[in-house]
Amino acid sequence: MADWVTISSLATAGGTLVLAGATFAAVRSANRSTRLAEQSLLAGLRPLLTSSRMDDPPQKVYFVDGKYVVAPGGQAGLDATDEAIYLGIALRNAGSGIAVLHGWTMLTSEVRQLDHRPLEEFTRLTRDLYLGAGSLGYWQGSFRDPSSEEFIEALRVIREREQFGIEILYGDEEGGQRRISRFGVLPRGEREWLAEAGRHWNLDRADPR
Repeated sequence: MADWVTISSLATAGGTLVLAGATFAAVRSANRSTRLAEQSLLAGLRPLLTSSRMDDPPQKVYFVDGKYVVAPGGQAGLDATDEAIYLGIALRNAGSGIAVLHGWTMLTSEVRQLDHRPLEEFTRLTRDLYLGAGSLGYWQGSFRDPSSEEFIEALRVIREREQFGIEILYGDEEGGQRRISRFGVLPRGEREWLAEAGRHWNLDRADPR
């Protein structure tokens, strides 16, 4: 004689198990969809700074004390004296989101090192610089303490026309997706300095390499 109580219990347990499996699959699918939607949203906000093109218009870079340098397309603008050093690089935002520039650091002898400088060694910009998606703009920086080691080394490199690097820290308009881009600055002729994007590092997500 069939034990209907046992059969009913087993059927209930089996139905519960099936329902739990379906719920788990639905939750996993929903989480995957959410992650994909988030990644798509972030990609739409992601900036990427590169060198501007040689035929792009020059960027006139003003400083707080009234000084300025002109950075032609694909180049850097420099003005170095015993009292102050002014630097500017013409940039293009090749990403799909607004780039907000946060800070920078200069590389001299270590310009070919494989990793970027530690974040604590970056100089914070004193004003916000923005580059819209696909638009042109610039980075600017300066040295104003002639007694500092950084000033002395920067002045030597510029006057001797040696190659150096600039690493720029920036992110999206929400303050996330931080990235560091390194630009090599190379002398050309007697007065010009070419600026070329070299490497990019992601700070808030995995690198593609």
